Amino acid sequence: MSITAAQVNELRKVTGAGLMDCKKALTETGGDHEKAVDYLRKKGLAAASKKAGRAATEGLVGSYIHAGGKIGVLVEVNCETDFVARNENFQAFVKDIAMHIAAAAPQYVRREEVPADVVEREKDIYRAKARETGKPENIIEKIIEGQVNKFYADICLLEQPYVKDSDKSVQQFLNETIAAIGENISVRRFTRYALGEGLAKKETDFAAEVAAAAGL
Repeated sequence: MSITAAQVNELRKVTGAGLMDCKKALTETGGDHEKAVDYLRKKGLAAASKKAGRAATEGLVGSYIHAGGKIGVLVEVNCETDFVARNENFQAFVKDIAMHIAAAAPQYVRREEVPADVVEREKDIYRAKARETGKPENIIEKIIEGQVNKFYADICLLEQPYVKDSDKSVQQFLNETIAAIGENISVRRFTRYALGEGLAKKETDFAAEVAAAAGL
């Protein structure tokens, strides 16, 4: 069955889980709202969302340098207590996120950070392409919505497929870590450096090398 944006938004309001998690839950449960809530709770995603409002001011600045010094990443990941910041699982999470950033080259942490003019420019491109096919306007808008979501998944860290397990998003990996550790965790910001940045071919090669080094 077709899952509507309204269904996804309603489930998100109730559980606080991510958009993609809510859509998957509704898809898996045939659009049944209550079953979708239970699905998210069983996965630990709804429980993780309840912690999202809690202050996370401790944490770590993690780093990852690709062999040969061709790519470097600094990422700030916050948690609630210094105790958790010293936890091996939390530190491993920070390292994995830094490695993911090196390999996947996101531009933003979350979709809310993408400038509105950047999103509108993408929409204009998708709209122009769709109109060339002669599709009606209502269909074109649905196509644009899907394309924009794919755009976010390409450039936003939390919406990217996690490099070590492409069946889940980075947001899902984050939610699982929150559920396991029991504290709110937030990826605040990152910086990615690439040697010779701006040379598209080398940038692509570097990302492939990072993925290979990680055994992906």
